[in-house]
Amino acid sequence: MPVIVITGASAGIGRATAERFLAEGWQVALLARSKDKLAEVAGDNPDALALACDVTDEAAVDAAFAATVERFGRVDVLFNNAGKAILGTLIDDLPVADWRAMVDVNLTGMFLCARAAFRQMRRQEPKGGRIINNGSVSAHAPRPGSVAYTATKHAVTGLTKTLALDGRPFDIAAGQIDIGNVRTALADQIAKGVPQADGRLMAEPMMELPEVASAVLHMASLPHGANIPFLSIMATNMPWLGRG
Repeated sequence: MPVIVITGASAGIGRATAERFLAEGWQVALLARSKDKLAEVAGDNPDALALACDVTDEAAVDAAFAATVERFGRVDVLFNNAGKAILGTLIDDLPVADWRAMVDVNLTGMFLCARAAFRQMRRQEPKGGRIINNGSVSAHAPRPGSVAYTATKHAVTGLTKTLALDGRPFDIAAGQIDIGNVRTALADQIAKGVPQADGRLMAEPMMELPEVASAVLHMASLPHGANIPFLSIMATNMPWLGRG
């Protein structure tokens, strides 16, 4: 059975994706800070491994990947999903501490997990694997007042491209899924009303979590030699392409 590591697996996109992969017969290492919430997702499924891990902690990330390999023998896919958002704040109102916290999770956390996955995939036999980074439509176009979130998501795109290039000699593929307006607790405010580029406040259309999980599963299940470098999935009528 193939093995996937999913970060941010205790809720939202990460949880829905973990549940889908387990239902499809994958072995799944679930990473998040809350061990109790991870235990709810894992249940008594022998193919689930719940690992409390702060993705901003290098030692914790390395330990989680070591535990995954000890349990399942290898890592075939990383879904680099953990992230946070601060929206509706202009740059001069954003505390530097909040900026650094955003960079720590959304960029450094992704770097640390990709680093651990790359290290394992490069050396395992047979070598290779796939890294899927959770970007955002904000990797293409910002929302008003989203300087920290948008900057980190643009940076994730650079990380994805470099991983795809550097992974070629080792059969490591890298791709990015850019998601727009999926119904989660984190995105609840978007469904109620958020500022638009023209100054209006508008409730935006949402899509459901299973659609995102299906998209990640499709990317992860591609045969060796095939890759989706970038996939955008969004609520049909969300104001993304016309944000600017």
